[in-house]
Amino acid sequence: MIARLLVGIVRLLVGAYPQWIGSQPSVARRIYFANHASHLDTLALWAALPPSLRRHTRPVAAKDYWSRGIRALVARRGLHAVLIDRQRGAGDGDPLQPLHEALDAGDSLILFPEGTRNAEALPLPFKSGLYHLAERHPDVELVAVYLDNARRSLPKGSLLPVPLICTVRFGAAVALREGESKAAFLERARDAVVELA
Repeated sequence: MIARLLVGIVRLLVGAYPQWIGSQPSVARRIYFANHASHLDTLALWAALPPSLRRHTRPVAAKDYWSRGIRALVARRGLHAVLIDRQRGAGDGDPLQPLHEALDAGDSLILFPEGTRNAEALPLPFKSGLYHLAERHPDVELVAVYLDNARRSLPKGSLLPVPLICTVRFGAAVALREGESKAAFLERARDAVVELA
């Protein structure tokens, strides 16, 4: 019920129209990784997926932000998000463990490797989480995604979205190459998102 309501609101406000450029919808386990400019990003990407894929695709979100009030309801009951702790201390274990568990359970993920929202059209350098996930889960497809116009629809600091059409471009899968360094992989993954801009 909450999920359908969220999709309806997003479609009404920004469209979230999918363009499958380098891949097609698939039930294969995937990590959809995208640029991050707005709180609409997660909802737009998730709403652009076919309903059959949405049920098994979980956005990754910051626990400190998405675990209170209405945001907690949206994250847990609407999106079935995987919450990660950004406020961890040394010795707290693998910060990616909840993501590994979700992938091992057969779910796909939505991930924003920049780690924070960015007001620019092109993504910031990617943090290392995507590399570690690719290394541990070589059988999971990594699909580049570019969200066009979300940053203008709900810029950082805005409370209400501006109704602009947002397009969600799904590119080709990117795989970690044998012996590829973390820096080379992350740059290549970022380039895959940039190419969709």
